[in-house]
Amino acid sequence: MEIALIGNPNTGKTSLFNHLTGSYEYVGNWSGVTVEKKVGVFRNKQGRLIDLPGIYTLNPLSKDEGVVTKFFLEGPVDRLLNILDASQIERNLHLTLQLVEFGKPTLIGLNMIDVANSRGIHVDAEKLSGLLGIPVVPVIARSGKGCDTLQDVAVTSHALPPKKNLVYYGLEIEEAVSEIAEAVEGKTPHSARWLALQLFEGNQYVDGYLKEIVNPEKIQAIVAGLEAKLKEKGTKAALPHLIFVKRKTVIDSIAAEAVRKKEEVVPLSERIDSIVTNRFLGMPIFLLLMYVMFMLTFDWLGSPLSDMLDAFITGPIASWADAGLNAAGASGFIHDLINQGLIAGVGGVLVFVPQIFILFFFISLLEDSGYMARVALVMDRIMESVGLNGKAFIPMMIGFGCNVPGIMAARTIETPRERLLTILMTPLMSCSARLPVYALFVGAFFSAHSASIVLSLYIIGIVVALMLAKLFSKTILKSEASLFVIELPPYRLPQFQALWRSTWDKGKGFIKKAGTFIFAGSVAIWLLSYVGPGGIKVEMDDSFLAAIGGLIAPIFEPIGFGTWQAGASLLTGFLAKEAIVSSMNIIYFAPTEAQLQGLMTAYFTPLAAYSFITFILLYIPCLATVATIYKETGSKKWTAFSMGYAFVIAYLLCLVIYQGGKLLGLV
Repeated sequence: MEIALIGNPNTGKTSLFNHLTGSYEYVGNWSGVTVEKKVGVFRNKQGRLIDLPGIYTLNPLSKDEGVVTKFFLEGPVDRLLNILDASQIERNLHLTLQLVEFGKPTLIGLNMIDVANSRGIHVDAEKLSGLLGIPVVPVIARSGKGCDTLQDVAVTSHALPPKKNLVYYGLEIEEAVSEIAEAVEGKTPHSARWLALQLFEGNQYVDGYLKEIVNPEKIQAIVAGLEAKLKEKGTKAALPHLIFVKRKTVIDSIAAEAVRKKEEVVPLSERIDSIVTNRFLGMPIFLLLMYVMFMLTFDWLGSPLSDMLDAFITGPIASWADAGLNAAGASGFIHDLINQGLIAGVGGVLVFVPQIFILFFFISLLEDSGYMARVALVMDRIMESVGLNGKAFIPMMIGFGCNVPGIMAARTIETPRERLLTILMTPLMSCSARLPVYALFVGAFFSAHSASIVLSLYIIGIVVALMLAKLFSKTILKSEASLFVIELPPYRLPQFQALWRSTWDKGKGFIKKAGTFIFAGSVAIWLLSYVGPGGIKVEMDDSFLAAIGGLIAPIFEPIGFGTWQAGASLLTGFLAKEAIVSSMNIIYFAPTEAQLQGLMTAYFTPLAAYSFITFILLYIPCLATVATIYKETGSKKWTAFSMGYAFVIAYLLCLVIYQGGKLLGLV
């Protein structure tokens, strides 16, 4: 049995999906978490649940919403599980009525009843069920309350299709619906009423589908005839708006019977929002939160934990590896590969795992609390000035964790031009893979101001992205601006289990890369440093790696790091930005993080170090990000452009930083 899970954004669909299937999908307290369908098996193994992106209507406005309509037209679906937010019942029912028109057996999961009760809202589930002709099961998806009952009803109930024709749209529209039904009879398995109403609302996917199975001229004639009849009648409203008004009338009558509201109480969320989204206080509060987050990550918590892990890797683990190799009679080559290549390379990256996990924990805290959507609202005025809107800042914020899901989250943006612009800007956000490089250099050169230095890099990424968005929106990506509409979810006290799972889900990717890309990269870098034109086990300066780095080193001389070591390290950053640290551990042959930081001072000045980490922030995206850009844009041209412009901007900015700093007497 194929059951589609569908509802408005931020109604708890993904949390419910996790409870019903026993899987773990990414959960966030803001709209647009799910950007493509996800499939899981019910815990009782009696059906498959398909989690679809959150939508307000079946008439898609954005790419992720189009996933739903395409699934309805093409995918097999036996039943619909519609999840409603009990505190926003009137708004949610607009989608429910469209699902009723789809004609498949439908079940409602009435979620967030605890939130509704706290606002003085009580929804009578039995009354709502009777009015809609659909089973309604109250649940609290975050805690799992009611989820077992919902599962049993979903997979075992012999529910009939819901009541038909809950909404009467008027004689003219109903006659046009009958004409469409007559035209498609025997040609489609879908409800003719649903197809007709979606066509009249302007659903381009349904329009294309109908014109494939029916003469396009006939479809156009029916729509034109309907619009002419409405005009003759004196109806001034557009056809989609007329349909909306008719549904709203029915929804109001349903709510009047099934929903009881006490005296209006100002929610805590609104009282908090009066401060954190204030036009004057919003931005300083956001920057302060970021600063505290980096202080905890790099100073107060992260640094001591990383030092302990570094001592463990370079002490007991290195000793155990050496003893094991001696016992196995390993050759000198294998000894060098393990000690100088893998332990120094991979281990040099793993020491930053505590800092990565601490940062991800706080990002998850911001997401689950509901603050993420507020940041988009605070940024809207700035984003609008550069040709985007506040919703585009959410993919950029997600990009702070990893650019790949950030780019995928751009599917929630309605207009193709703004979606492409957001995809191009998101790789400029400082992802977690760059953190090991920052941690290495701030520990060596800026230990007294580590949080401020790292915060400045994040701000540089945002500012550069906004400036380029302004430039591109006025030149190569001209288009009309879109409206900004975003739902502000209620603030919630995050559950520790959810925070831990979210943190682990983000952080495990870092560990996985250490065992794949960085492992392979460390072996390759070590072999290139071990072998040279003169044979094997040559001096580092005589190796193939030095020769390769030496070819590109002059390019970077004007921006402060024209050594072959720096050039060779940058090459591995294309595979994964963390690999830069593993390369440096091998190149400088530094067994511990502290020793590597000490060696850095012989090759970099503080000014050159800041130029270097700024370059790491902006230059060519990693391989996984490039692949995602190509997947999302479907264009080799834009993919190549995203790599080329990033390198040019990184170089020019670092040139200004380094040469300007020298003129000011900085070192």
